[in-house]
Amino acid sequence: MAFSDLIPWSRERNRAPARREADENPMVSLQRDLNRVFEDFWARFDSPFGDNLAAGPRTNISETDEAMLVSVDLPGLDDKDIEVNVTDDMLTIRGEREEKSNEGDFTSQSRRSFHRMIPVPPGVDPEKAEAEFKRGVLTVTLPKTEEAKSRVKRIDVKSE
Repeated sequence: MAFSDLIPWSRERNRAPARREADENPMVSLQRDLNRVFEDFWARFDSPFGDNLAAGPRTNISETDEAMLVSVDLPGLDDKDIEVNVTDDMLTIRGEREEKSNEGDFTSQSRRSFHRMIPVPPGVDPEKAEAEFKRGVLTVTLPKTEEAKSRVKRIDVKSE
């Protein structure tokens, strides 16, 4: 097979290769559309509590030997704007921010809210849960039960 057999020549064999427009090729069009979908999706995560709340506020979940820790960035909110609930298997955090502006005779009002549900692993004691809101960051501490703490077994990692 010759290299020239791989080039998409036009009907006349002696002419230059036929060019395709990007829109003519369905694979190029599909790739462009998929790129746009992912760019639009990830763009929602750039703002922690800004114009697009569809993604919700930035949340960090970590676990220590003693507790599960959840930190949520909530700039612009007050503690009275936040509701935190915990059950045996779910931590629910809700918040709402109301914005009002007055310009002459015109008054504008908007509300932005979020609702975040985080699964709680077995071994967490919801009765001892605590929440603290400081400098725009909500920190929820969910202590582990004594039974859950005692079941933890450390495994030494050895190097060769």
